[in-house]
Amino acid sequence: MAPRHVTIPLAMHAKQAIAFETIATEVLYGGAAGGGKSWLMRAAAIVWCAAIPGLQVYIFRRISDDLIRNHVEGPKGFRALLAPWALAGFCRIVEDEIRFWNGSKIYLCHCKDESDRFKYQGAEIHVLLIDELTTFTDTIYRFLRSRVRMVGIALPKEFEGRFPRILCGSNPGNIGHHFVKATFIDGAMPLEIRRAPLTEGGMLRQYIPARLQDNPSMASDDPTYSDRLDGLGDAALVKAMKDGDWNVIAGAFFDCWATERHVIRPFAIPPHWLRFGSFDWGSAKPFSMGWWGVSDGDLLPDGRSYPTGAILRYREWYGARAPNVGLRMSVPEIAAGINDRERDEQIAYRVADPACWKVDGGPSHAETFMQHGVTFRRADNSRIAGWTQLRDRLVGDDDGPMMYVFETCVDLIRTLPALQHDDARAEDVDSDGEDHAPDEARYAAMSRPWTRRPDVVLPMRGANEMTMSEAWEHASPRGRSAGGGGRI
Repeated sequence: MAPRHVTIPLAMHAKQAIAFETIATEVLYGGAAGGGKSWLMRAAAIVWCAAIPGLQVYIFRRISDDLIRNHVEGPKGFRALLAPWALAGFCRIVEDEIRFWNGSKIYLCHCKDESDRFKYQGAEIHVLLIDELTTFTDTIYRFLRSRVRMVGIALPKEFEGRFPRILCGSNPGNIGHHFVKATFIDGAMPLEIRRAPLTEGGMLRQYIPARLQDNPSMASDDPTYSDRLDGLGDAALVKAMKDGDWNVIAGAFFDCWATERHVIRPFAIPPHWLRFGSFDWGSAKPFSMGWWGVSDGDLLPDGRSYPTGAILRYREWYGARAPNVGLRMSVPEIAAGINDRERDEQIAYRVADPACWKVDGGPSHAETFMQHGVTFRRADNSRIAGWTQLRDRLVGDDDGPMMYVFETCVDLIRTLPALQHDDARAEDVDSDGEDHAPDEARYAAMSRPWTRRPDVVLPMRGANEMTMSEAWEHASPRGRSAGGGGRI
């Protein structure tokens, strides 16, 4: 018997109703903080389970504790919402399942590590709900999407063609920022419904932006919430959380990255510049090869110049068929591609992922590369020191940054700004993100260590007083050739 005489409050605001009623079957809702994502998922799950006998809804958060805090407990969690039905015997919450009188179920799920996805290998997911999608990896999302199917369920007429379905909620930022942006945001207008290609699941895809003002309940329940967002401190984070701006990377590891400073128009690298390469191995995951020129500080034919010793990434080869999905190319195939791209170039040296020297029942990758004409030296894989080198080069000094990237190197430009801090080790990058091109850039930076010139006042007297930066310049060959004298 349906619980028609026992009501529970499941009202939705206008923007939430659009997501609930859309004909799209793969939906991202949200963007800004406070848009009502979590409430939408709980309300939709309950309504659909009540209306469709035998429905199986899976709701995910990356971490189990977050799932319990955000969706089960609290005044608007499943336990409180469903209390009237539970008391009347129409549903039960049993461990990680919510069981309804008509055979429908809500499964409370988490997927902390990528290997956890295999727990759902045999699942038949009629409705997939993922809260905070950008905390997941592309690998986990693709796998869970592949489990979305529906067999033998009689849909009421008003739901025909709308199931099985996926509803996700998220803010910008975190390790999955780029795959979520590429999947739902790029190449389409907000609210536009488009058919995803078969290689992307073939569902009807839609992004429904929601901001704080789309959720009047938040303004009523917590009138000062917007003020606390302003108090986040990081301007980029404030913009991402308040405006849902997907072009801003919230919580970025390299918050010093600025496209207008670091990304440059390509030019012909002068033949006398030193050139070198860096490589990060990948098969199931992408490999990345980057080529770099070292500036001599002189003017270029177009009038531009870059500081002496700055490294400029002028070409890259990223072995991926989708975000964070590799090409599974063999070492000889990659070696042939490198040789082809380096034709007529003088490459002084190449550094590679130390994993290339691992021996496992045969010659190492490094040895096989050498047999095919590509020689690497083992890169310094000191992670903290390497990220510090990259950061120092991006920041640079008074002359400007000491690292630049040609605008044609799209995968480093795409992935480096999106790197996030490791929760357990703040000085390191979260390696669950798409870090292959950044890792390879880290090897490049560590192959040519650079130290910022200190800018402190030396203990001196009188008119000869100068900063350490001035003293450095004063003592350099360029300073001496200009007739610089005096005492330090």
